[in-house]
Amino acid sequence: MTINWSGRAFDYNDEEIAVLVEAARHADPLTQGKYLEQFQKDFSAYLGVKNCFAVANATNGLDLAAILSGLKKGDEVILPGHTFCASAIPFGRTGAKIKWADIDPETRLISAESIEKLITKKTKVVVPVHLYGLMADMKAIMALARKYNLFVIEDCAQSIGAELSGKKAGTFGDCGVFSFHGQKNLTTLGEGGTIVVKSAALAAKIPGLRHNGARPYTQKREHYWIPAMSNVDLDIEGVWPYNFCLSEPQSALASAVLKRLDSMNDKRIARAEYFRKELEEFPEISFQKVRKGYKHIYHLLSAKYDGKIFGKSNNDLIKSLFYEYNIKAIVQYYPLYRYPLFQKMGFGKANCPNTDEFYDNMISFPFHLWMSDDEFSYILESTKKALKTLRGGKK
Repeated sequence: MTINWSGRAFDYNDEEIAVLVEAARHADPLTQGKYLEQFQKDFSAYLGVKNCFAVANATNGLDLAAILSGLKKGDEVILPGHTFCASAIPFGRTGAKIKWADIDPETRLISAESIEKLITKKTKVVVPVHLYGLMADMKAIMALARKYNLFVIEDCAQSIGAELSGKKAGTFGDCGVFSFHGQKNLTTLGEGGTIVVKSAALAAKIPGLRHNGARPYTQKREHYWIPAMSNVDLDIEGVWPYNFCLSEPQSALASAVLKRLDSMNDKRIARAEYFRKELEEFPEISFQKVRKGYKHIYHLLSAKYDGKIFGKSNNDLIKSLFYEYNIKAIVQYYPLYRYPLFQKMGFGKANCPNTDEFYDNMISFPFHLWMSDDEFSYILESTKKALKTLRGGKK
């Protein structure tokens, strides 16, 4: 048997399955109903915010955030080059110029320092991505945003429940976007997401943008069916609306799973911290630095392998784990500026040495929550054996 990086998507409990079945049987209508409203209230309460909107996936949320930011052709947006492609594509669609910021070599996240190097008079938006479950330094980034009048969109796809000084990811910037994809810490049948918005004025535009511009008539009518059941209008002049709705069964399931999100995150944290501690005798393996005041919720367990002193690379470690121990670790998040998509769209140039250095030496261990304790122990012990072998007798 091979222990895969991804594992099965999610392990719903009996209570959550019952909630899903109940909603599938009784939801009326199947979108934009009471379950959606309830989940938005629940998620708002969890984060401690006012304006939360469920969407079909996090990319939809980023599309909405890009629209709300007012980005247009000739503007500039700053993003990390080290992230999943969906972090950048919605901003490319606006016609704005994407500028790739380097990552901090210790946290492996975008930083205020790397952002400020790229700011020009055309810079309008910055998108910090809280990758792997650890938040970027949002205090410093927000101070920078105030200095240069930048719109800040937090990509929290991998950081539901992560914190900085007790304040949750997604609550610092102008917008925060979350993912409920099947691989995430909270998932709604494979896809789903939310966008939270700080400005009440911008929040008022989302229901229409999310649902084909549909809205009730505001004027008094003699008959409810005249001129039509509902109105369709623009929320932002010149911007076509979308259909980004999350279904009622998915919304009901999200509320149910949210109840145990923190306990699931706690289990991830405990396992990750144990894994890291057990590998401290191997300094050639380094994990993200978690500075004081940060809560890392370990959506993924990524590391850098620096085996140059032993004449080895991350490929040697991954090869050993797979062919000798049937453990399928991976390398992920190819720098976006190396992809044909972004190169063909004119965004193939970057000065990101830390990003290149990390990617060219990174490894992501299997770390899904549903692996057994025995499987987890096997991965840890096998990693130790592989690292010792790759040392070739050196220390």
